[in-house]
Amino acid sequence: MNAEAATSPEASSTHDPSSPPTVLSSVVWCGGRPYVLEALPGRARWMGTDYRGRPVALSSAELQRRGWSHRRAC
Repeated sequence: MNAEAATSPEASSTHDPSSPPTVLSSVVWCGGRPYVLEALPGRARWMGTDYRGRPVALSSAELQRRGWSHRRAC
């Protein structure tokens, strides 16, 4: 990689692939369950359900710690 590419604005503004998406209504999978990014007053949260169907809200950091994917794991 050349120095010009490393300092260009496009290179510094790229999204970290290990971070969950930031677009509202995005869907990701974590622990075999889907989570949707919803806007709550003051912040966005990943909303899903637990194994009993109860609502669960995760932060992006918690989702990243637990491991997430764009596709459902088989």
